[in-house]
Amino acid sequence: MDQIALNHEASAGDTHKQLVSSLPHEVVQCLENARFLHLATCTDNQPHVSLMNYTYIPSSQYSSVPVIVMTTNPSSKKTNNLIANPNVSLLVHDWVSHRPPTQGRRMSGGSPGPEHRSSLASLLLNLNTSAISSISATINGTAELVARGSDEEQFYRSQHLENNTFDSEGGVAFNGGGPAHATQEDGGRECFVAGEEVRVILVHIKDIRTSDWKGSVKDWVLVPEGGEANVNGVR
Repeated sequence: MDQIALNHEASAGDTHKQLVSSLPHEVVQCLENARFLHLATCTDNQPHVSLMNYTYIPSSQYSSVPVIVMTTNPSSKKTNNLIANPNVSLLVHDWVSHRPPTQGRRMSGGSPGPEHRSSLASLLLNLNTSAISSISATINGTAELVARGSDEEQFYRSQHLENNTFDSEGGVAFNGGGPAHATQEDGGRECFVAGEEVRVILVHIKDIRTSDWKGSVKDWVLVPEGGEANVNGVR
């Protein structure tokens, strides 16, 4: 019998989790389309969220299951958090997130005022179709710092660096700079990815919840072939 997808009214439940041995296609597509994700860590009941560059790796000589790679300053709050508590949650989406001007919206002093756009430009800017934007995915898993100086660390670092090397023209810097700043270290990749002191974070995926713009929710638990299901920490 087919699993019934949760809707927005029942999204607090988890009774319809589907066991899968590989990530669903829509989740893979979302991970491949997006550039950033939000990483949530927590310690002492104090949550912390960070905006991160990331790299999705379906499989490698070091892992037969999909993993997500990020890098971090070894003295950052998120690093300290995940050492104390390796359980993490990631939010990734490929929706168009630019907020168009709205009538009566009060602009902050640092925000540009509404600008005139042609109907075509507005359509392209706010386009939110399934061809470009599909779902948001909340990914739960465990994070580890890859052993410093190991071949595994070098492999994941090189993959992450390659995945986050962009053409400088029209680029947007990760740390908030504009196109002019993006030409310097490609938005900080040399600092945030390739720096000698930077640590490599590896996230092992446990389960995924997806939601689309209509409020439809689906839940999956990733079970490697030959492995056992672990739903909400209980096998």
